[in-house]
Amino acid sequence: MEKKIIIAGSGGQGILFLGRMLMSAAMLEGRDVTWFPSYGAEMRGGTANCTVIIADEMIGSPVVITPDILIAMNRASLERFLPSLRKKGLLFYDSSLIPGKISRKDLVAIPVPATKIAGDMDNQKSANMVMLGAFIAKTALLNSKTIFSIFEDNADPKKAEAFSANRELVRKGMDCIENT
Repeated sequence: MEKKIIIAGSGGQGILFLGRMLMSAAMLEGRDVTWFPSYGAEMRGGTANCTVIIADEMIGSPVVITPDILIAMNRASLERFLPSLRKKGLLFYDSSLIPGKISRKDLVAIPVPATKIAGDMDNQKSANMVMLGAFIAKTALLNSKTIFSIFEDNADPKKAEAFSANRELVRKGMDCIENT
């Protein structure tokens, strides 16, 4: 098994953190994994994306040209990376920020109103955690218990409230998939 993932959005959306969460969980589960970040010169509002490869065997290269899974958090990222998503690939997209239908019919499109769900919880900047939950629920590529253990094991007292909120946001993302 080898899954190639591109996560893309703009700076400030937690794109790289989402990728690091996938990487950390995969490592804890004994998988081979790569994480390759890319971002523009701007800190917030510029482009940000990363690739994550999760495999059961050694990974030959961290470069992803044709991803199996695309997570797009904004319209610009969707337009940039959608053409490269393989046929029958999975597309997770933030339907709060990317309204309307997806033009390609040769893939599985999964709309997740991540920004709306996070905003309803007064945590709009954590839409990435909602998307993480949706990803876990739909793909079963990683175990949710592993994700939650990352929050618990890294519970810096100064960040305990944020980690608690992240756990709840991940659960909301999982519910979004499981209850549809």
